[in-house]
Amino acid sequence: MAVGIFDSGLGGLTVLDALVKRMPDQALIYLGDNANAPYGTRTADDIYTLTCAATERLWAEGCDLVILACNTASAAALKRMQETWLPSDKRVLGVFVPMIEAVTERQWGDNSPPREVDVKHIALFATPATVASRSFQRELAYRAIGVDVEAQPCGGVVDALEQGDEILAEALVRSHVESLLRRMPNPQAAVLGCTHYPLVEQVFANALGPNVKVYSQPDLVAAALTDYLTRRPEFRGAGTQSKFLTTGDPVRVGSKATQFLRRHITFEAA
Repeated sequence: MAVGIFDSGLGGLTVLDALVKRMPDQALIYLGDNANAPYGTRTADDIYTLTCAATERLWAEGCDLVILACNTASAAALKRMQETWLPSDKRVLGVFVPMIEAVTERQWGDNSPPREVDVKHIALFATPATVASRSFQRELAYRAIGVDVEAQPCGGVVDALEQGDEILAEALVRSHVESLLRRMPNPQAAVLGCTHYPLVEQVFANALGPNVKVYSQPDLVAAALTDYLTRRPEFRGAGTQSKFLTTGDPVRVGSKATQFLRRHITFEAA
């Protein structure tokens, strides 16, 4: 048994890397649905179907706890999965919760009424599907009032990063930031709502300027999962070996992943 980490492509490796640094002895099984990536321009029904299939594949590997290290899947599929599909002995968690906790400075279990928070103007950068879902705004509204969120769909960034074209990715990031700043000239904070974006976090930060606090997910998710497993140790599993699976070509994906994290990773066919 192990903890499962799922992403449509390689972005979830940024979360996995943070988890490895925080919990080096925790067995993790990563599944990238590279054959169907990217999810950011797919319909909600497509994303739901693909995410359920990937989750079942990780269950087959003994992962009773699966982390959707994919904002698009977390936004478009997670709530429906938890309400209508998930067996009682399994858990599927998304990556929005730690981000909302950080922005609002209140724990997820705090069910008190929404209240004012220090950050009033937030720039959200995410895939088109995540932006269209409005999941971030909906979850934020349960906990905070008086917060203005301006969302920018960042088309093309994931594709460029998956293809290893950092120059194109950086140019696209600067263009998307310029577009958002025309609508919200003075954001106080920026949320990077895609697990690929930490790879170009500094580009976002430079384009936004020194007065904007940038929230990136990997370390926040790793800290939240560490806390969760401390409270629910039965979901840690008893495995000792980590594994990397892909629906795509294992050799090609492994090569890209090695470039992605700058350490050697070997993938197997899912």
